[in-house]
Amino acid sequence: MVHIKLTVEGLMDKTPWEEKGYILPRFDQKLVNEKTYSSPNWIHFGAGNIFRAFLANVNQNNLNDKKTDIGIVVAEGFDYEIIEKTYRPHDNMSLLVTLKADGAIEKTVVSSITESLISDSESEADWNRLKDIFKNNSLQMVSFTITEKGYNLKDNQGNYFAIVKEDFEKGPKSPKSYMGKVASLLYERYENGKTPLALVSMDNCSHNGTRLYNAINDYAKNWAENNHADKGFVDYVNDETKVSFPWSMIDKITPRPDDSVKEILIKDGFEDAQGIVTSKNTYIASFVNAEEPQYLVVEDIFPNGRPVIEDKGVIFADRETVDKVEKMKVCTCLNPLHTALAIFGCLLGFNLISKEMEDRDLRSLVQKIGYEEGLPVVVGPKILDPKEFIDEVINVRIPNPFMPDTPQRIATDTSQKLGIRFGETIKAYIKREDLDASSLKYIPLVLAAWCRYLMGVDDMGNPMELSPDPMLDEVRDYVKDIKLGDKGPFSENLKPLLSNETIFGVNLYEAGLADKVERYFEDLVKGEGAVRATLKKA
Repeated sequence: MVHIKLTVEGLMDKTPWEEKGYILPRFDQKLVNEKTYSSPNWIHFGAGNIFRAFLANVNQNNLNDKKTDIGIVVAEGFDYEIIEKTYRPHDNMSLLVTLKADGAIEKTVVSSITESLISDSESEADWNRLKDIFKNNSLQMVSFTITEKGYNLKDNQGNYFAIVKEDFEKGPKSPKSYMGKVASLLYERYENGKTPLALVSMDNCSHNGTRLYNAINDYAKNWAENNHADKGFVDYVNDETKVSFPWSMIDKITPRPDDSVKEILIKDGFEDAQGIVTSKNTYIASFVNAEEPQYLVVEDIFPNGRPVIEDKGVIFADRETVDKVEKMKVCTCLNPLHTALAIFGCLLGFNLISKEMEDRDLRSLVQKIGYEEGLPVVVGPKILDPKEFIDEVINVRIPNPFMPDTPQRIATDTSQKLGIRFGETIKAYIKREDLDASSLKYIPLVLAAWCRYLMGVDDMGNPMELSPDPMLDEVRDYVKDIKLGDKGPFSENLKPLLSNETIFGVNLYEAGLADKVERYFEDLVKGEGAVRATLKKA
């Protein structure tokens, strides 16, 4: 049997790879590594799947086409095992397995990542290398996919996390928090020439560039006030000709490594197909399985120039356009539908999102959320048509039977998503004179279903493991005394939850929707099968 190993040495003999249909890099890896080491222009924080499946492959395509000769440096500031167990054993290469809706599979060896670093001020070698990269005038862009919660400096009560307060008090020398590390590295750049730089958040959260700016600016101000940093650092961070924080919208579904994909690779003789679950519960492997469609819309503000990142689905635009695209996708045409399927999928015992789209009730639900309740408040961004986008989502992307995405994965961190994915639509209804937020029917049903989900019991009455969520203990407490078969009203239990603007983006009582959510919740807890019955009746 042929054996193929994902390392530089393993790629020296290309024949077995090509015989199995793998697409291989077409550039001189050694020369790219050397050029990138001396003149890095792009470093990315967040070494997860969307980076490897999208951004690293965009860079690879440009390297293949001789449009650039510089790769990407990746840094991980949260789960260091990703670097230690996935990147370094494979010489920073990964395998992209593109799962197309027609069943075709494309296997691409991605080797555009030249270095993988641990962003830890206590890891001397890596930290010094990161400082060197930030000092280098050649650096043009720092991008991020660290999840929405990565930018949070405060807890849900508005208090700074202890680790953030410690960083404020001790200054930029040995930061511990994620944003503290980034701010510290940016301060290195400030102290070594004040060269311009673009910091580009690519996470799925509203106005992501502003979220990143707010965090970095907070560190700059606190350090300056505590005499840990030059006061000019605050001016540097706030001068868009020096440091920019572009908004962006990224879209590509990259589920956890799937066993069916792993089996295909094993049959090929691919030796590195085994998945790993880190101690921080990150699902990783040497390969990434992903869908084919991809979109990246970026505000075109790069004060030091920008790397070559032109590719399929990559669009540069102004802030207003990015905002419209982001709202279209995150607040209406994709993410809310995913979250609805995640919540109901968990309750109804589904293990695949694509299978949910074969369920008439669930398909009807997401169609109504998207077309009936979402589209009326979407402002078309012109570069993408909202109706065509949602058509592709509902008819091609989510039902793709070869995309092994799970409701359990998408249900992760739901408390952090509801305000964006549904709250923004509710706000839009409130603002519009020709629309009435209280007329919404299907969004309140999803919010009620999330409250029902927090009970940790599926529709058949069986215990159900809930996906990780930073607010899980707090929000579960509101429904802990409610059992299937209990009769309402449940206003006393739910009021502290439904009035929480941090979670829902609005106070649902003030929005005129809480009563509807409470009534749906009463229906959903009537007994076994109540979730399905309520869904059918909606």
